[in-house]
Amino acid sequence: MANNTGGSRTGGNRPGGPSNRPGGPSNRPGGGGGGGGRGGGRQPREREQRDNPRASGDATLHESRVININRVAKVVKGGRRFSFTALVVIGDGNGRVGLGYGKAKEVPLAIQKGTEEARKNLFKVPLAGTTVTHPVIGETGAGRVLIKPAARGTGVIAGGAARAILEEAGIRDVVCKSLGSHNNINVARATIAGLKDLKRPDEVAKARGLSPEEIMPGAIWRAYRESEHQSARSQEVAG
Repeated sequence: MANNTGGSRTGGNRPGGPSNRPGGPSNRPGGGGGGGGRGGGRQPREREQRDNPRASGDATLHESRVININRVAKVVKGGRRFSFTALVVIGDGNGRVGLGYGKAKEVPLAIQKGTEEARKNLFKVPLAGTTVTHPVIGETGAGRVLIKPAARGTGVIAGGAARAILEEAGIRDVVCKSLGSHNNINVARATIAGLKDLKRPDEVAKARGLSPEEIMPGAIWRAYRESEHQSARSQEVAG
């Protein structure tokens, strides 16, 4: 029988096959060798080192903690302009805490501005061991937050913005309840107001002309003194 040339088609014998094509891989400069003309592959790009927007800049403080990020739209003549707001809390886990609010056109810049404001708003919270010294209700605008001391091992019974603030302040056993607005900003500011309203047992006793043991349980007074000694020692080490 005659040879069936139509059944053995190969790309190498066709005029337009890949091996004879002018732009084929075997005739292409640097081709057929796995990119040999380009050094054997692409060179990995070096990533730019970006500054951490949550960095506190202080060795005694933790990284800032973002509570909420919100996108804000401003309607102008040409359309809408978007910006971002960041609610940020920062603390050292040993009685110091601060709240900040930043606004910018980019999220990292908004977090950085909020962190800087939180550092400026740092204040000292009187602690009785791992809890607060007495019950208090913080109020700011429509926000009302109840903060109550709890026994060791209770944990932080709180949610949302209040939980982040209490943990950054170093409070590990507390009961917190929102009694007003549930907006993150209102709850956060009311929690900060409540922590600022906490009184030191020795100052209250001095104002009343009594001893600290007469105005509060002895266990809370001993825990408060122990917390003050630990805070003083940590400041000496940092200094």
